[in-house]
Amino acid sequence: MLRPGRRRGAIRLSDGREEQSAAPSPRAWLQAQRHLAGPWLTLAIGAAAAGGLLTIFQAWLLATTVDAAIFHGADLRQAQVWLWPLLGVFAGRAVLAWLGDQAAVQGAVRVKVDLRARVFAHIQALGPRWLAGERSGALVEDLIAGIESLSAYFAGFLPAMALTAIIPLAILIVVFPMDWLSGLVLLLTAPLIPLFMLLIGKGAEQINQRHWQELARLGGHFLDTIQGLTTLKLFNASRREAQVIARISDDYRLSAMRVLRVAFLSSAVLELFASMGIALLAVFIGFRLYHLSLPLPDWAALPQLGFLQGFFILLLAPEFYQPLRQLGTHYHGRAQAVSAAERLLAILDTPLPDRGPATAGLAPGGPLAIRFAAVHFAYEPGRPALAGADFTIRAGERVALVGASGAGKTTVVNLLLGFIRPDQGAVLVNGQDLSALDLADWRRRLAWVPQAPRLLRGTILDTIRLGAPDAPLARVREAARLAQAADFIESLPLGYLTPLGERGAGLSGGQIQRLSLARAFLRDAPLAILDEATASLDPESESAVQLGIDALARNRTLLVVAHRLATVERADRILVLEQGRVVESGGHAELLARDGPYRRMVAAYRGAP
Repeated sequence: MLRPGRRRGAIRLSDGREEQSAAPSPRAWLQAQRHLAGPWLTLAIGAAAAGGLLTIFQAWLLATTVDAAIFHGADLRQAQVWLWPLLGVFAGRAVLAWLGDQAAVQGAVRVKVDLRARVFAHIQALGPRWLAGERSGALVEDLIAGIESLSAYFAGFLPAMALTAIIPLAILIVVFPMDWLSGLVLLLTAPLIPLFMLLIGKGAEQINQRHWQELARLGGHFLDTIQGLTTLKLFNASRREAQVIARISDDYRLSAMRVLRVAFLSSAVLELFASMGIALLAVFIGFRLYHLSLPLPDWAALPQLGFLQGFFILLLAPEFYQPLRQLGTHYHGRAQAVSAAERLLAILDTPLPDRGPATAGLAPGGPLAIRFAAVHFAYEPGRPALAGADFTIRAGERVALVGASGAGKTTVVNLLLGFIRPDQGAVLVNGQDLSALDLADWRRRLAWVPQAPRLLRGTILDTIRLGAPDAPLARVREAARLAQAADFIESLPLGYLTPLGERGAGLSGGQIQRLSLARAFLRDAPLAILDEATASLDPESESAVQLGIDALARNRTLLVVAHRLATVERADRILVLEQGRVVESGGHAELLARDGPYRRMVAAYRGAP
């Protein structure tokens, strides 16, 4: 999210000063998303405006009917000339109201779907390195509740704001020719409603921002607690953590109550001013209707007004203030949307890793040769992860990368996966700079088996097909057989159609790892990267996974990050990393013959209990 001490949209100059960039404010950004609603928003405003104009006609028909019945003695048969059109107006307003609501909802849905896809795509482009510094719960709130809160803005506030400019103006145009005094009362009292709405809204917006911060904090903490529930139970810390969640929940409750208090206060103020305007207008009209038969001096004369005109204007008065009241009601939806937009902008404004345009492409087919040419990389200044790493992986070679924790093994993998780029030096693939290759095309040539594979919810078939969704079942079965996973899959009641729980719930670690290997086999990529693929496995599972790795190594380049001797010994060559550079390279027997870091690592491993 936003870093302390740095304004969003600010650019730091070489002399240390900051210059504000043209990054949009949350309000301007929200306005700029109107086009995503397509014609639906225009249709919603048009239907609501047409319904408002029908209201004026409805008031005239009703006033005419009452005037004819009271002052002209019209009976029911004579009044039908106005009652039937009045019934049609009622039906027309109902249809237009339904159409306007449906169109507004459809427009808001289109905006939410587009924004959710855009934010998710931006998070994907930022990659795991950025994601590691964020709280998953807060991001989930942004993608779900944050974007969902925009519905009130696009389906409620924007149509209400347009109607506020259309309906009162139309009523004034009708009223002023009939009675300029009534029109003047409406014109002078109308600005009081948006004025106080803005005054209250400024405070409401700040409260909403704090409310969203509390929600993000609660969501992040709650997700962390759920994910660590087993650990909390085992360390008898679940009750203490429940108290922390209760305290955070109470903070969120108080924040929500503050928002509601302001919302109710503003609604009461808006209703008060609308009621005062209607009452003032009724007094003026009633006073003049009462004095129609009384002689008054010229200086006290008021504009003459008949019952029909007066009653018609009184019927229009609530409709005049109604759009203003609706705008006030939806103004809090706008405040929530602005708060959510600020968090979404913080994500979308995060600059993507600069890869530059793809200028080269790899020839199809065949194993790949990898070269790290004096690569330097640091996640933060003063703490280098790689300091001049220089090594080569020949095409079709099986290479094991070993070293102590923090030596730079994960950084090498992240560089090859395209999540980060070297600060200095270059990663070459078949002699071409990796940073100049198309990233999507490069990743299609990769198969990755991590230490803790992520199995998404779905069937075993869906899990294996993750990198090749259209692969036929015969290829999936062959991949499972090569990964030593076919036996346990076919022993399940539903076989490949067995549904998996979150993170592979119901499967052992070795079974999950073999499914991950099956994914790599089905991908059939020329470069396979295994990151501690046999870590935390029992001997039987490790043996099965090792057989799968041996099969995977055929006819492709294989890079294995490992500590287990069984994995390292099978490698054609072993690279030993220390402090971000390769200090030894050679076969298992060759490195054991030297008195170097690898020999000491093996001795420590064998001496471990």
